[in-house]
Formats: sequence, structure tokens, C-alpha cells
Amino acid sequence: MHLTAADIQKLDRIQRLNIINSVTGIKPANLIGTISNADEPNLAIFSSVVHLGSNPPLIGFMLRPQQEVRRHTFENIMENGFYTINHVHSSFIQKAHYTSAKFEKNVSEFEVCQLHEEYLQDFKAPFVKESRLKLGMELVQHMPIPLNGTSLIIGKIKHAIFPDHTMDTDGHIDLMKMDDVGISGLNSYYTLNKIAQFPYARPGELPEFPQNSD
Repeated sequence: MHLTAADIQKLDRIQRLNIINSVTGIKPANLIGTISNADEPNLAIFSSVVHLGSNPPLIGFMLRPQQEVRRHTFENIMENGFYTINHVHSSFIQKAHYTSAKFEKNVSEFEVCQLHEEYLQDFKAPFVKESRLKLGMELVQHMPIPLNGTSLIIGKIKHAIFPDHTMDTDGHIDLMKMDDVGISGLNSYYTLNKIAQFPYARPGELPEFPQNSD
């Protein structure tokens, strides 16, 4: 199939949405936990979390437009500046997926999707107890994207929590041991299998690459 920009614009809205959300490949599945200053917890699944830098440790994620639908995640982060990022595992994919429903602000996705809040002392936002890798984040910058009304939320890692046995001596975290899952499009989930690990690439240290069979 070959779709030009004009072809893409002519597609049915749902078909276009699914195609464009799938062409980037497998994306990380994360639950973002927030709480309002009125102590109303919120939980929502995101597939747009991305590494922005290691020193300082910055993570970003994209928020869809705020104009037509209230985004409780955005409102809570803007209120108090804290949120959590929690990896999704195969044991609770279905529960995580349904946090995407548009619940009222006073309805807790933790409660209706049967996930459990977990708090650290002196940290405002709720973590997901079921998640094995969770990050406590502090808002650094909110960057609106005028072209389509979305926003990039940039945060600094204040807490990183994961099992000791999933990290090697160089700091690599094995997501397969974590039983992490990924997302394609908006609602297709994939398991992760580690198939290789290579050294840091340098121009003078290239290996002998295998020849293609064809």
C-alpha cells in the first residue's frame, strides 16, 4: 500500500487515526497517575512517554488537545506539579486499557478499573501498586504545540523504583524480566522479548555483518 498525504486526508477518521497511530511501531505502555488538590486521584494510559535526557533525568509525554475534552491528567499536573509514570505488565493489560475511558473527574480510575493506589511520603501523586517499574515525576515545562493543539509535558525524575534483579551492572534494565507490554495504534498490545544486546557503537569498532541471504 502507498498512501500519499492527500490519500491520508481522504480516509475515514477512525481508519486514519488507527493507521497514523500504528506507523510509528511499538510504543511503551504506561499509566500516568495524578491527583487534584481536592484529593481526587486520576489514572490514564499513555503510549507517548519518551526519554529526553539523562542529566538531568528528563522524561516527556504528549497530551491530546484540551479544548473539546477536559484532560484531568493535565489539570492535576498543572495544579500541583507532580505525577507518576508506571509501566504496564501483561498481568493487568485489560485494567490498564480501560483507564482510557472518559470518566467524570470525581470518578477514580484506580477504583473502577480495580488497580491500587500507592503513595510515598512527601510525594503528592499516586503510584500504581501493581506496576514493577514506576517513576515519581516533577513538572519542569509544559510546551503547547500550536499546530494541532497537543502539549508536550516535560518532567524530571524524582523517584525511580524497580526490582533489583532486573538491572545489570551497567544499568541496563531488562524489560522482559519486568513482563512489560507495548502498544501499537490505540488498542493493540504486544509482549516484549529481548533478542539482542550490543556494545556502544563506535566507527572504528564495526563487526563483520552477516550477508543477506537474498
